[in-house]
Amino acid sequence: MNFLSNLANSAYFAPSVFPVIIFCARIMDVSLDTIRIIFVARGKKFLAPLLGFFEIFIWIVVITNIMAHANNLVCYIAYAAGFATGNFVGISIEEKIAMGILAIRIFAPEDKVSTLSNLLAERGFGVTMMKGSGKLSDTNILQCVIRRKEYDIVTGVIDEVDKNMFYYAEELKHVSSGVFRSRRNL
Repeated sequence: MNFLSNLANSAYFAPSVFPVIIFCARIMDVSLDTIRIIFVARGKKFLAPLLGFFEIFIWIVVITNIMAHANNLVCYIAYAAGFATGNFVGISIEEKIAMGILAIRIFAPEDKVSTLSNLLAERGFGVTMMKGSGKLSDTNILQCVIRRKEYDIVTGVIDEVDKNMFYYAEELKHVSSGVFRSRRNL
């Protein structure tokens, strides 16, 4: 458990490097934690515990060494800064992975619904159209169920038709069947 202490006190490092080591280790630990929580929410029951093992291992090594250097305020600051940075890094990694399925609901005016529906279908997306009634007027609701990696493509198509069109997306836990773009188009 004194791995970090031994590393920091070795001839290779000046004592001022120890907070940097803590900062970097904390970034790794919290990044793993952020991704693990997302995997738990998505039901990835094998990946989440694996990440949890490494996350806790790093955390125990770091916290043990923080306690061994309890009089060093710079170590505390490095620990806190690593935590904050780790959240940012973890969320950034998760955005790049973009796992999951989204439902996008697009509220399209009558004069734009067929153009939007046709463009989405041409690009390989399944589109379901419904009629809706809102406070101000009747509307058309287009719904697409897509992979998260395709979100920017769909919103690009929407913006192509009308940058002011109202839409929203929500994550889905499970889908069955449906029309999805082929994976080679991703």
